[in-house]
Amino acid sequence: MFDTHQFKAAAAHIAPVYQDPQASAEKAISAIAEAARAGADIVAFSEAFLPGFPIWAAIHAPIKTHAHFAKYVEASVYADGPEVGLIRRAAAQHQIMVSLGISERNPASVGSLWNSNLLIDKTGQVINHHRKLVPTFFEKIVWSGGDGAGLAVKPTAIGRVGTLICGENTNPLSRYSLIAQGEQVHISTYPPIWPTRPPQEQGNYDNRAANHIRAAGHCFEAKCFGIVVACPFDAQATALVADDDPDLIALLDACSRAPSFFVDPTGQKIGDEILEEGIGYADIDLSHCLEPKRFHDVAAGYNRFDIFNLQVTRARDIAINFAERTPTATDALSETPDNEPRADLVS
Repeated sequence: MFDTHQFKAAAAHIAPVYQDPQASAEKAISAIAEAARAGADIVAFSEAFLPGFPIWAAIHAPIKTHAHFAKYVEASVYADGPEVGLIRRAAAQHQIMVSLGISERNPASVGSLWNSNLLIDKTGQVINHHRKLVPTFFEKIVWSGGDGAGLAVKPTAIGRVGTLICGENTNPLSRYSLIAQGEQVHISTYPPIWPTRPPQEQGNYDNRAANHIRAAGHCFEAKCFGIVVACPFDAQATALVADDDPDLIALLDACSRAPSFFVDPTGQKIGDEILEEGIGYADIDLSHCLEPKRFHDVAAGYNRFDIFNLQVTRARDIAINFAERTPTATDALSETPDNEPRADLVS
């Protein structure tokens, strides 16, 4: 029988306490508790919620951002660090799944970060750890490229859940790799603003339209539900990013704000966009994924696997591999205290 599971989803359109991961984690915990009280089964937070999105990389020349980068590295978190631990415990306490965006520190390098997403189940366990494959535009001077280990759809209490970060939702191969794993709920996370030109110039990137186009396209193709989550960019973050420069503050204030919203399997929005700080909710019924699959199911009958073949390397990148030699009997005999004769030298 096809899945008829129903659940309530929450999008936490909540601004982090910019570059303060501890305070941001505490704010997330409050939102987790609120979403759970409202009956939500999952709550999703924005891209790089801990410690906030590095908009400074968009508005300053790279040679002027060394101090910004140093502060951002210090504020970024380890995937198994204490701030994430607080959120994991909150998920378990309130019996709610959590999708959390983090700027992840690299244990192998003090100067390397990843743009990552953690999917945490109702017991507080991290069931998927995804690192954005390719940082977008100015993000390349902040984050390193990720790997395919997190390109996974996870079976959960609410259905089969997958996640992509911001511009990854533009990549048809990344998206198809989730569709082909039976994705039913797709989480896409975004930054609050995305400046690509000064606001007075023509042709600035329309992040509101782009985010909906991508979410609608993916949900229509996958026949899945979408949780799209961004966050506000508040005055404190604006001042820190702009170094209190009034011209740069004006530039940031004029940028289009990304909303949070929900999408159904036909690509239509469910309810209204969320632009003010708060939590939005949607009731999801997975049975609505079935009928559209009869029209075009690109992971099954509406594809030609004799013609197309996609291979995904789903392995975690690591900095170094150590090969240990298998001990031999001779090795064991030689491992004696310095003041004892080696057995192989006794006549």
